[in-house]
Amino acid sequence: MAHLVSFLVNGERRPGAVRDGRVLDLSAAGLPAGPDGDLLDIVRGGADRLAVIVAAIDRWNGSDHALDDVVLCAPIQWPSKIICIGLNYIDHCHESGMQVPTEPVLFSKYSTSVAGPFEDIPWYSDTCNDIDYEAELGVVIGKAASRVSKAEALNHVFGYAVVNDVSARDLQLKPPGQWDAGKALDKFCPYGPGIVTADEIPDPQILDVGLTVNGEQRQKSNTNQMVFGVAELIAFVSRTITLMPGDLIATGTPPGVALGMKPPIWLKDGDVVETTIEKIGSIRNTMRAR
Repeated sequence: MAHLVSFLVNGERRPGAVRDGRVLDLSAAGLPAGPDGDLLDIVRGGADRLAVIVAAIDRWNGSDHALDDVVLCAPIQWPSKIICIGLNYIDHCHESGMQVPTEPVLFSKYSTSVAGPFEDIPWYSDTCNDIDYEAELGVVIGKAASRVSKAEALNHVFGYAVVNDVSARDLQLKPPGQWDAGKALDKFCPYGPGIVTADEIPDPQILDVGLTVNGEQRQKSNTNQMVFGVAELIAFVSRTITLMPGDLIATGTPPGVALGMKPPIWLKDGDVVETTIEKIGSIRNTMRAR
């Protein structure tokens, strides 16, 4: 139905929709932006708001911009929650030397972890150095979910995005195991390039996932290899944590991460990481050691 983006033009962040290589400025059409000029209010508006947007796109006569002339931002800059899933591909469990979990493994990133789809990803070399990548399918919640069933779970999805769950392994694996410390650093959750609405991806378990570093293929898999699928993850998380519109779930990564290499090849300053998911697109981030 729609490929929605948040973008910068003349230094101002606005909500948009991509059509035929151009970005339609939804704010110029009178459609409200979130408090930061992003897609949050559109997501909160649910099906009714989305129907208005689709109708506006179909009869568009407002402002638009060439895609190459704008800077794409994170779709939602300040989500209330980012829930991440660890060890959700069997081969990734094996390469990490960990057992396949019997239920989803949860950890968190925070709104300060969010970065844009083409933004540089910085870290301080006096704090951490074993920097890794993780290509993941991102799920954007569209309707509040508390104790929903697996059968109803996908009805609470607004859409999907590409996520790179950037990780500092030296912090994460430092005894006794500081997952949040190694996962939730500032800018360690680039995602986008926008949100593809759920109707365009009726089955999220058949999507190719890939990641390259400086053009070299590191990860290549399909979401059909997940231990726990999207619907099961939403049902599990919502048993104890209420999911709100705009929340992001990063659903786990396939094999091929640096941690699984012998020896590991950690990301270094200047490396370009491109993460791609079928039907959604790609994000590309340059790593910057400070």
